[in-house]
Amino acid sequence: MDDAGALRAELADHLLGDGVLHDSRWLKAFRAVPRHEFLPHFYRQLHDGDWERVTAAHPDWLELVYADRVWVTQFDGDDTVTGGTPTCSSSMPTIMAIMLAALDVHRGQSVLEVGTGTGYNAALLCHVAGSANVTTVDVDSNLSRRARERLHRNGFEPTCVTGDGALGHPGRAPYDRVLATCSVSAIPSAWLEQTRPGGLVVTTLHRPIGAGLVLVSSNGDGTGEGRVLAEDGRFMPLRAHAHPPALAGEGEFAGEGEFDRRRTTLPFATATDPASPFEFFAGIALSGVVAGQDRLAHSDGSWVYHHGSHVDQGGPRRLWDAAEAAVEQWRDLGEPRRQDFGVSIRHDGQFLTFGDLHWHL
Repeated sequence: MDDAGALRAELADHLLGDGVLHDSRWLKAFRAVPRHEFLPHFYRQLHDGDWERVTAAHPDWLELVYADRVWVTQFDGDDTVTGGTPTCSSSMPTIMAIMLAALDVHRGQSVLEVGTGTGYNAALLCHVAGSANVTTVDVDSNLSRRARERLHRNGFEPTCVTGDGALGHPGRAPYDRVLATCSVSAIPSAWLEQTRPGGLVVTTLHRPIGAGLVLVSSNGDGTGEGRVLAEDGRFMPLRAHAHPPALAGEGEFAGEGEFDRRRTTLPFATATDPASPFEFFAGIALSGVVAGQDRLAHSDGSWVYHHGSHVDQGGPRRLWDAAEAAVEQWRDLGEPRRQDFGVSIRHDGQFLTFGDLHWHL
């Protein structure tokens, strides 16, 4: 076995040991598909915040490729820049394995992948479902072209399409499965309309606070029912859904003007840290609120500056009051975790649900 083969086996064994690979088909896929063929270069962030371009000439390139890490491959939709806002990456293999397992795809089923990116995930899908059954779409023509070339070079021949992933790809519909390796603020109706009744859609919600993976079963008419998955997953947004958030603590949200100051016993991380069991519910209660290092802000001008045992609050609403009230509501509900929430896609709207309660996405 060559070095790349040994590293692939090591990565697959790591995923197996972590309990994210349960199906032997996906284990074989991760052991067989060469990730390095789809990552001839990528960027890693240094301690000083700068980005380093890593290529095959780098002594650690192969080991880094097969690390269980996400690697950025493009910034600002421009292949020539180093640094900026990441717009393409090779996802963390753990999250890939979780989403692929949730997809529950079987050989012969038709699969639509939204977000071709490097092509690595499409290759894994081809290995399990068969190339003829896989359609993959990306809005970036250069990414799509390079992915197609790399896929073909490695023996995979899915249908590669350049287009707006939010529209799916009706030319190959209906699909048994839809997998979006990008996040969305709401489930595009085209995905569910192009999925057979009983077919599955797996994606992640693009939410400033409380993002997460979701699994939805299609009714075949643009509606569906599903659930939030236990595993956390955060992806670059579908470009049509990538409205730039107003960063708390900057510009008009810098905390200028009149404000109230008071004491608080609620740590900032309780509401904003993805590891916090309350964070998902905080995203429901603080819809549209974005978080900085120690600040919250909303586009209506409301803001919070959290400093230790005190908070400053300004604007038309008191956001930290809302966060503290949400903690009490969450406790009254029994402290539900993200996997306790459902997803309901109806003709009159899209909702997160918990028992008889529902909230607009």
